[in-house]
Amino acid sequence: MLPPDIVPDSERRGFIGALPQRLRTYASLMRLDRPIGSWLLYWPCAWSAALAGVGGRWDLFLWLGLGAWAMRSAGCVYNDIVDRDLDRQVERTRLRPLASGRVALRSAWLLIAGLSLIGLVVLLQLNLTAAIVAVVSLAPVAAYPFMKRITWWPQAWLGIVFSWGALVGWPAVTGSLSWTPFLLWFGSIAWVVGYDTFYAIQDVEDDALVGVKSSARRLGGKAPLGIGVFYLIALLLWGAAIWTVRPDWIALLALAPAALHLANQGLRADPR
Repeated sequence: MLPPDIVPDSERRGFIGALPQRLRTYASLMRLDRPIGSWLLYWPCAWSAALAGVGGRWDLFLWLGLGAWAMRSAGCVYNDIVDRDLDRQVERTRLRPLASGRVALRSAWLLIAGLSLIGLVVLLQLNLTAAIVAVVSLAPVAAYPFMKRITWWPQAWLGIVFSWGALVGWPAVTGSLSWTPFLLWFGSIAWVVGYDTFYAIQDVEDDALVGVKSSARRLGGKAPLGIGVFYLIALLLWGAAIWTVRPDWIALLALAPAALHLANQGLRADPR
């Protein structure tokens, strides 16, 4: 356990650094300084609701955004609870609040409870079908932190979890499921595998040292090719989802900016 005065730089500056001292470790635990995770969880929700036509429920975009933030924050805390022993052995994560001993385990569970209450408020804004689908997601969420100990493809499990909103947004508007949200979901899973493999490249050496599995380790020098393939699958499935709603080639042009961005990412992937 590290001395309590040793903290990551992110808790000394920026948004977290501006908070009262007693709140900083909890904000760090929730990754409040890294909102990109909440956005990545939110977009499949928003895409799904938009493809369903919104149905006059414009407030859904705000509720789904709040739910994505709360659940991503709770997921980060839960992940750190499960991984606290592993995190102590990895340079990038050893200063996390639980790994360094700056937050008590009981306090972390209480934080999850508070964030879950926010999630419950969001759940009550959904119809029964969407609410049931959202609750079912808790099972893969609970299993996710253990996947890197079991499979070489924990990124695929993360994809299942982070893309689940695609199965929530559609029924939140229509009251039922169809092929469209499933195509969107599968495409988003491929997208997550791609970008999280890109992210995992930086941890390959530390992961090998502590015995953690990842798609980046599995693919090795072929990681850039793998990322490109998963991005291509994502674009094809997203295109199929759009086509089920509007079978018009012009509608597929909406994917052009995403395709350019993903191609740029794939070309910049360097496993060395």
